[in-house]
Amino acid sequence: MATRISREDLAARIAGDIPDGAIVNLGIGAPTLIADFLPDGLEIILHTENGMLGMGPKPAFDEIDPDLINAGKQPVGELAGAAFFHHADSFAMMRGGHLDVCVLGAFQVSESGDLANWSTGAPGAIPAVGGAMDLAIGAKAVYVMTDLLTKQGESKLVARCTYPLTGIGCVTRVYTDHAVFDVTPDGFRVREAFRDNTVDELEELTGLTLRDAATSGEGHRHG
Repeated sequence: MATRISREDLAARIAGDIPDGAIVNLGIGAPTLIADFLPDGLEIILHTENGMLGMGPKPAFDEIDPDLINAGKQPVGELAGAAFFHHADSFAMMRGGHLDVCVLGAFQVSESGDLANWSTGAPGAIPAVGGAMDLAIGAKAVYVMTDLLTKQGESKLVARCTYPLTGIGCVTRVYTDHAVFDVTPDGFRVREAFRDNTVDELEELTGLTLRDAATSGEGHRHG
């Protein structure tokens, strides 16, 4: 059975949920793919914490400017009207509630919306919380983009985080390769299941009791 969608398909799925006029920060790693799938005809302004508004899609190799990078040190493009500013001004935007959406990666997300996306012990992990803490508490909506399971088959959706916390009760929605989950006062709700996944199977994978948005007409299946 096909139970997962690709990282690119997931990026496109998230891009479709970002509203017209939104100011958005895309976190280091997989979330940066979303820039390449934003719908044409919408004004979505991308912010990067190292000091830029109006970031565009990844440039072609012969158009790369080595001085134009995002927070993950990846080359980026710039759209007409792009602005550059001091790092401190960028963090003031983040902390001041001026971002509509941020999309972050995660090691774990708890049922109550706690986020853990850094660690001093995990191989290859960013060894400090960095700007993710400011994004998690400052953005109006916090989306998480991650695989549902670790390479060891453990769920990243948990009852309680065991990694160091980035933010408490901050996550709005979790987009995974198996399904999309809303964070609610009653725990995770399956907003959309991908491929052949069912709520029962997702419960088995996560070890959690999940609510089904489809039973209330709020969810749907994506082939």
